[in-house]
Amino acid sequence: MAFVNYLIHLAILIGIYSILTVSLNLAVGFTGLLNLGHIAFFGIGAYTSALLSMYGMPVWASMLVASVTALTVGVLLALPTARLKGDYLALATLGFTFIAGSVSRNWIGLTRGALGIPGIQKLVQPNTWFLVIVLVIAALVYFLFWRISRSRWGKTLQAIRDDELAAKTLGKDTFVRKIEAMALSAFFAGLAGGFFAHYITFIDPSIFGLGDVIFLFSMLIIGGLASIKGAALGTIILFAIPEPLRFIGFPSSILGPMREILFALVLILIIIYKPRGIFGKVDLK
Repeated sequence: MAFVNYLIHLAILIGIYSILTVSLNLAVGFTGLLNLGHIAFFGIGAYTSALLSMYGMPVWASMLVASVTALTVGVLLALPTARLKGDYLALATLGFTFIAGSVSRNWIGLTRGALGIPGIQKLVQPNTWFLVIVLVIAALVYFLFWRISRSRWGKTLQAIRDDELAAKTLGKDTFVRKIEAMALSAFFAGLAGGFFAHYITFIDPSIFGLGDVIFLFSMLIIGGLASIKGAALGTIILFAIPEPLRFIGFPSSILGPMREILFALVLILIIIYKPRGIFGKVDLK
């Protein structure tokens, strides 16, 4: 029974992070926006939903408000950064992640700082029902992004990624389209953050860590940019590969570094033998 519960727990985390990864794929893979601030939208969604639910708002309503909050912040971030490209955009959005982490760490009156927020209301009990809900929502999100990738709007985003100047020449408002892509991406990152908060029932500023940024991008790169199924596969691979280490009996002081070594090894092998990822359609620029 304990092993079944462990598998359910792992599947829930895969479902939550697959929503996060595919939403990042919209900005990075389909639009070409190297956004290193995506994990900040995840954290903002988690904190917003947790705080609102603790003040009496129903959990589903708090998650929706958290998603809209992340969307709003995404627009505010995109307005000054959408004209940036490549490394400049990456640095600006990474700076935003550090700012969000600093706010969560220092606004002690609201977030409790490094102590974190414990006792967050769980979305549903037992975990079996939580898994069903997460998988259904993840499937709907994947279907939505699959339809977007084949829509006229999605094709415009891909044209901006491939050649923004040509897209402008054809009369496309690339600035607005980039803001829309960032906003929609942030909305679903906030939703994933809400699920995370109401599953783990505890959050702290470490949710904005650089390690999480690297982990998220590793899932996307391994699965492949601009690939809907690649986002799902990359998430499953990075969650599943290190799990056997738990059963070997390594002490906790070794388990963490071993996981990092495995992540790095898988990423290196993908970069060498499948530079675009397993199902990727474009290169990371």
